[in-house]
Amino acid sequence: MKTKILVSACLMGFKVRYNGQDKPLLADVLTRWQQENRLVIHCPELAAGLSTPRLPAELVGGGGLAALNGSANILESDGTDVSQHYLLAACLALKTAQESGCRLALMTDGSPTCGSLKIYDGTFQGRTQPGMGVATAFLRQHGIEVYADSEISALIARVAELDG
Repeated sequence: MKTKILVSACLMGFKVRYNGQDKPLLADVLTRWQQENRLVIHCPELAAGLSTPRLPAELVGGGGLAALNGSANILESDGTDVSQHYLLAACLALKTAQESGCRLALMTDGSPTCGSLKIYDGTFQGRTQPGMGVATAFLRQHGIEVYADSEISALIARVAELDG
């Protein structure tokens, strides 16, 4: 059986990011995997009912794990606490991955939801720091391997390993 991969919708060209844009990852392998019906395209924020466009949001007081345990918040640039929406987004990403049989995920780095190597530092000054978003943290807690959009080569190698 071919390995299934949860993939951020914005990486597949859907204009679902906070600013109404996409962040297409132009990789031939994604086209091939989509044709092979391996990809489960999902936007956690839209699944949780957030609109496009929406205000930028950042993790404040810690990363995704801290938000999951209630010691960090996700705030919009106007100060509105949207933590509950993003926690729901994390739950829905996991539910989608599990119901679809995904063992791997390819997520958009920097996002308070999907970041896996880096997130914005909570100051809304455009600075990043090492960390992961809430969906990535939740997926990893449940055994799903998450790769950043910059790690496509590592993901290709892992898929080849799993497919044997």
